[in-house]
Amino acid sequence: MTEPESFNLDEIDIRLAGTADFPIVRELYVASILEGRVRENDTGADIDDLVKGYFSDEGASGFWVACYHGTVIGMIGVQRTRENTAEMRRLGVRPDYRRRGVGRRLLEHALDFCQQRGYLKIVLDVRIERNPAISLFDACGFRLSRTREIGDHKVLDFFLDLYSDPGGDVG
Repeated sequence: MTEPESFNLDEIDIRLAGTADFPIVRELYVASILEGRVRENDTGADIDDLVKGYFSDEGASGFWVACYHGTVIGMIGVQRTRENTAEMRRLGVRPDYRRRGVGRRLLEHALDFCQQRGYLKIVLDVRIERNPAISLFDACGFRLSRTREIGDHKVLDFFLDLYSDPGGDVG
């Protein structure tokens, strides 16, 4: 798949993933494994059962896909981890659409969801090799909390405190 020359970020539709999207979400996840973007101990259980992972807690979690002219080009999930805390997971964009603002749009959509649900803290982790993602998280106000070693890789843990921003503008 190649990016259309007339790519327009404003034509991206971000919507909740439906059952018809599940195989495509799985395909994006598998691609991220092959690219080395997934932690070695990641089982993918949430991807294997998106309903249980993101849609079984009365709207406290969610999983979205970004579509461009009917084609799924990206994804992101939010899982409630505690009463006032959520974890952002599975941010991924097809290679031909990377560095075009799709990841930022997905991240901002997920942050809006978290604000609407009243979460006070958002956490996420990323492998140190993913410089574009790290730059995006930094630009959106996430702060590094620690660095961990998992196998042969370093993983960075980030957080964003939504309660510290009374205006609610994090994007």
